[in-house]
Amino acid sequence: MLTPILRSCPYIQRHPANPVFISSQVPYPSTLVFNAGVIKRKDEYLMVFRNDFNHIAGSRFEGTNIGLARSKDGIRWTADPEPCFDGNDPKIRALFNLPDGELGRCYDPRLTEIDGEIYMTFAVDTRHGLRGGIAKTADFKNWEVLCLTVPDNRNMVLFPEKIGGKYVRLERPMPVYSRDGDRFDMWMSDSPDMVYWGNERLIAGVEDFPYANNKIGPGAPPIKTDQGWLVFTHGVDIDSSRGKNGWENAWKKRYSAGMLLLDLDDPGKVLGVYREPLIAPEAVYETEEGFRTNVIFPTGAILEDDGTVKIYYGASDTVIALVTAKAEDLIRCCLDAAKAR
Repeated sequence: MLTPILRSCPYIQRHPANPVFISSQVPYPSTLVFNAGVIKRKDEYLMVFRNDFNHIAGSRFEGTNIGLARSKDGIRWTADPEPCFDGNDPKIRALFNLPDGELGRCYDPRLTEIDGEIYMTFAVDTRHGLRGGIAKTADFKNWEVLCLTVPDNRNMVLFPEKIGGKYVRLERPMPVYSRDGDRFDMWMSDSPDMVYWGNERLIAGVEDFPYANNKIGPGAPPIKTDQGWLVFTHGVDIDSSRGKNGWENAWKKRYSAGMLLLDLDDPGKVLGVYREPLIAPEAVYETEEGFRTNVIFPTGAILEDDGTVKIYYGASDTVIALVTAKAEDLIRCCLDAAKAR
């Protein structure tokens, strides 16, 4: 029997222009655009996005790269004429200092600005496993790769400032033996230099989110509010009775967005977990159209001066969409959930 239909948080508003970025806006080969990192610098929004192109069969594509788009309002975007980060580019490959044949595709970027510096976290396929990477740039043309995790770790996001004198990140390791068969949780680690990471702590488990039974992990980099770090997450439930969804013969997973609130000074302390989905698959471009339907993955969040939060998310692993909400409403949802426990 299928799991119940999920509904989005009542404070969430889908933007009427959704989806706000699609593959036809990319001036080079593009089939799917999704899982985009977004920051706002001065009066410009900057977005790095995953670009899969030339579908072959099943889940296979001819290639994947990371593109860059710009916007003045966060809604209408213009892509740069070429990808900004491509694992097949010899200049990019040289940054990793890996043996020949080891580096595969680079994808799923997130953006964070810390002390005026731009950092991009991303996933890297290698011959010996999936790794998480951190790179630094000033212009999206010249890059420095700072760190690669051991396999298998991904969905890393950076806090936008040092906490206790250290850089801090959230991440979702994928241990091969897992727990309870197939469960992946959200962890936190810190670093003195963005290179060496440790002091790992479990932040939230799958069991903390009633609508998930498979994965929970970070989505967008945390945003700072007066009452705590607001963190947007992804949560996955699997139902074996689900059949064909999207382009694949059998896609049994459903991804929803969630949120929790962490302490400002000690982000390892959870102040509240909203126990309902923040964004659940509901719109046509989330449930009926696209490569993998029923996939919502939040990847960028901007807190505007008026208290509005813009949340960018990948929909059906195909397009990029936008929802908005007031930060005070989202915070109240987290704190009210904590009081109700």
